[in-house]
Amino acid sequence: MRYTWLVIGLCILAGCNSEQNSNDASAEDELQPTLQTSAEIDLDPNSMQALQDEIKQREQLPGKAHFEETCASCHGGAVQKAPHKDMIGLMTPEAILKALTAGVMQAEASSLSDAEKALVAEYLAGRALGEDIDDIPMCGPQTHFDPLAPALASNWGLGNGNARFISTQRAGLQRQDLAAMQPSWAVRFPGANRTRGQPAFAGGLLFVGSHPGQVYALDQDTGCQVWSYQAAGEVRTGIVISPWGQSDPAPQIFFGDVLGNVYALDAASGKQIWRMRADEHPNATITGTPSLVGDSLYVPISSLEVSLAIDPAYACCTFRGSVLALDTATGEQEWKTYTIEETPGVVKQTSAGTDVIGPSGATVWNSPSIDHRRNQLYIGTGENMSSPATTTSDALFAMDLTTGKVNWVFQATANDAWNVACDTDTPANCPEEDGPDFDFGGATLLVSGSSAGELVIGGQKSGMVHAVNPDNGDLVWQTRVGRGGIQGGVHFGMAASGDRLFVPISDMADGRTYDNPDRPGMHALDINTGKILWSTIHDDRCEGRNFCHPGISQVPTVVGDVVFAGAMDGIARAYDVASGEILWQIDSTQEFDTVLGQTTRGGSFSGGAGPVAFNGKLALSSGYGIYNHMAGNLLLVLSPSSQHTGGD
Repeated sequence: MRYTWLVIGLCILAGCNSEQNSNDASAEDELQPTLQTSAEIDLDPNSMQALQDEIKQREQLPGKAHFEETCASCHGGAVQKAPHKDMIGLMTPEAILKALTAGVMQAEASSLSDAEKALVAEYLAGRALGEDIDDIPMCGPQTHFDPLAPALASNWGLGNGNARFISTQRAGLQRQDLAAMQPSWAVRFPGANRTRGQPAFAGGLLFVGSHPGQVYALDQDTGCQVWSYQAAGEVRTGIVISPWGQSDPAPQIFFGDVLGNVYALDAASGKQIWRMRADEHPNATITGTPSLVGDSLYVPISSLEVSLAIDPAYACCTFRGSVLALDTATGEQEWKTYTIEETPGVVKQTSAGTDVIGPSGATVWNSPSIDHRRNQLYIGTGENMSSPATTTSDALFAMDLTTGKVNWVFQATANDAWNVACDTDTPANCPEEDGPDFDFGGATLLVSGSSAGELVIGGQKSGMVHAVNPDNGDLVWQTRVGRGGIQGGVHFGMAASGDRLFVPISDMADGRTYDNPDRPGMHALDINTGKILWSTIHDDRCEGRNFCHPGISQVPTVVGDVVFAGAMDGIARAYDVASGEILWQIDSTQEFDTVLGQTTRGGSFSGGAGPVAFNGKLALSSGYGIYNHMAGNLLLVLSPSSQHTGGD
């Protein structure tokens, strides 16, 4: 997706530092080596070298031997369809253990004792098993999918163009309601340390995926559970819902998981209709939410193979990004278009004597925007993972909706090949280009300016925003908004309303130095010209907290004349669209009562789980215990105090 930055070293760590995981208890404490944090060994905690050292410490865990004896023959990369161990490591240790004891891997793990299975789960996840956590309570039989209650939107971008705009009428919220906003209910997902799947309001329910891989249908008013479905891996995409009429059967919902699977479920019951694997590469993943158009589902496909290059013996890399079109009724492929036409092959050897395989990368982290008039979709791509660099990395694409034909490509940054080996003491696999790792991580927008007409706009980790002509991809304007960097610039997307484009900037430290100043916060641009209209730079309110940063990584949402966005310091803010003035804020890292009567906290806001408002409710997803962000486990629904129902 975008985070080809750290995607990376920590992809198998899901938060191994003690600050990122509380209340964890090891399966066999006496066997666990102590994992030092980067601070304890005097390294910049944001550097790639610090991440590499944490990975080395993880490899000391006792579960490694059991994994290599029982599991590595398939999940070490030899069996293409089997998810690589790094991908499994994105799951919670509890979810991995469940798969070994009662799930899809039960037979394969039958030779392991219960204690050995627990050690394997901890080794793969990079953190200890925690205490048992009760699931979200079930609703009574009177609560169910209501076909008379509408959906907020079908797709993640809250409209075909990914503008992420919600009218005050649809939201049921206005500016004057901000002062009265209070928690209505909150949930804590079992075993999670991050909450990064955007919820979807539909049929009186709230559909949402989770870190443990469960997809829930929750009552919008109270947060109780109508049904849940266990996916194979973490579900970090949003939930897409098909349109329906009053006389139609219940619609379908669609989503992807981190292991590269795509699902269709019955929205009323949670029953699986179909499931398919979008790409056979063992490191394929789905981070961007699929987009629905009629009877076709368009799936962006990415990969975390970039992390494997940290091993000098790994032949990097073989994955190519793509978009896959599926028939919504059956899950059968309609077409698949790769972002690199050439099949990767051996091009040379590294200084360690390992094959360099390329071209590779140009992954698709983001949800496609849809252009019905031109019958095409738009996506952005990431960097190449190995040399040679191609003309399709760090680029905006237009693809035909019917055939997948590439209509045009606009490359924003040439010669960008990068992987996790760069900036470490084992750089043999680092491409000769050595970055700068300036992905298009966030989704493209198709918008219309009052004087410029229709534009396709993409924000980049470089800190640049680019507007191009949707007919041919020609550049119309480009503007530097942030410093940029491996963890800088625009991460998960932007939002728009009228002639204003709202650009969140991360500009998090990443161990490198840059010529441009940091500009963490929210910015507004004129859609017609790219001129910066206002900038609200965030003060650093972290007060020394680990993994806390002032910038904005999460995608924002516009509600009427207010922009909502959550930042990496754990604070969600509402900005005036005209001036950037902060009108309201809430600290998600404080304690909240859950629907179980327990307490939970949020952490950093990040990912594609932007704020969503509907029927007088505002849903926030907080917690990102991965990639050097603050852990948390909070889905919070707020409403004006006059509407407060109390979910506990």
